[in-house]
Amino acid sequence: MTDAPATHAAIAHIDVRILPPVERHPRIFGTLHSLTPGQSLHITSDHEPRPLQYQLDTALPGKFSWEYLEQGPDVWRVEITRLDAGCDCCCGSH
Repeated sequence: MTDAPATHAAIAHIDVRILPPVERHPRIFGTLHSLTPGQSLHITSDHEPRPLQYQLDTALPGKFSWEYLEQGPDVWRVEITRLDAGCDCCCGSH
């Protein structure tokens, strides 16, 4: 019997509601940097994550897609998918 490739990779998830604010963006960007093209990260938040989207688009343009899975008013969930395997070195500390 041969090993078939997995059709669905596990999706990383970060619930920022349980993290101290100072840890949120470093944890998110650390996880995003570890993704390979096609892999996704789900983020759950208690507020609109638009500043994160802006930071991602500014620091790493064209490397990730952004899709809202739920848009408030109490919970926001987004799926960020890695599109590009290029260098992430332009992203500074967060």
